[in-house]
Amino acid sequence: MTNTATLTENLPSSTSTIRVEKLTCSIGAELSGVDLGEVARDAALFAQIKGLLLEHKVLFFRDQNFSKAEHVELAQRFGELEDHPALGSDPDHPGLVRIYKDLDSPPEHFENAYHCDATWRVNPPMGCVLRCVETPPVGGDTIWVNMALAYENLPARVKEQIKDLRARHSIESTFGARMPIDQRHQLKERFPDAEHPVVRTHPETGEKILFVNSFATHLVNYHTPENVRYGIDYAPGAGNLLTYLASQAQIPEYQVRWRWTENSVAIWDNRSTQHYAVQDYWPAVRKMERAGIIGDAPF
Repeated sequence: MTNTATLTENLPSSTSTIRVEKLTCSIGAELSGVDLGEVARDAALFAQIKGLLLEHKVLFFRDQNFSKAEHVELAQRFGELEDHPALGSDPDHPGLVRIYKDLDSPPEHFENAYHCDATWRVNPPMGCVLRCVETPPVGGDTIWVNMALAYENLPARVKEQIKDLRARHSIESTFGARMPIDQRHQLKERFPDAEHPVVRTHPETGEKILFVNSFATHLVNYHTPENVRYGIDYAPGAGNLLTYLASQAQIPEYQVRWRWTENSVAIWDNRSTQHYAVQDYWPAVRKMERAGIIGDAPF
C-alpha cells in the first residue's frame, strides 16, 4: 500500500487537489495534480509546495511542460538565483544552468559523487529546481539523501566529537582539479575555500544536519589536545573521521532514487540533503536544466 495524502486547503480553483505520495520512509515525495507553471504565479500554491519541501526534503513531478522563463520564475519564488562558474547560465535566462551531456561532452565525473551543491561558497544554495529536458532510454537516475537522518543516527560519542568541528570546502580541488595550474589558482582566487560547521542547523526547521560532502577537503580545527596526542595523529585521525562522516550519505536507508522522464522535475532542499547523479548512460544523451537558489551561511 502506498503512503499518500491529498491536500486541498487554500489551493486555487484551477488546481483542485495535490496528491502527495511518499517514495521512501525517509525522504522524497512525488506530487501530482499540480502545474508548476501555476506555482510560479500563485503565492498560496507556492506556500503549499514550500511546506511540503521542508517536510519531504525533495519533491518530484512528472509531465511539467513549462517554459524556461517559468522555470526561472518558479525558482525565484524561493529567492535570488546564482550562476555557476564552471557551467554558466543560459544566455537568455540568467540563473538557468544547462547541464547537457551529449556526444560532444563525454562524462567528466563531476556529478557522480555524493554532494551538496556549491558548498565551496560562503553561502551555499538553499535549494534547486531541476528539469529533465532529454533523458536516456535507460540509466541516468539521481539519488538524494536525507542528511538530517544521517546525523540523527550517528552514535552519541560521534555526535559529541563533531559538535564543534568545522570543515574546509573547495572548488579548486574538485572543478579545478583538471585545470592547468594557473587557471586552477585563478579559480581559487575567485572562490576561496569556504569553511562550514560539520553539523549545521536548518534555519527553518531547526534540524541538525550532517554537513560534509565530496567538496569537503579537511577538518580545520581537529588538531587539539583532546584529539591529538602527537602531531602524527592528526592526519589519520582527522582524515578517517571525515571519510567516515562523508560515507554516511551512501547508506540506502537514507536515500531515494528518481528515474527521470522528459519534463520531470525535482525540487530539493540543498541544506538538508545530498545527491548523486548516476552516470551510467554514456553514450546516450542526458540534458538537464537547473536553477539554483542562493542560500545563507550555514551555522
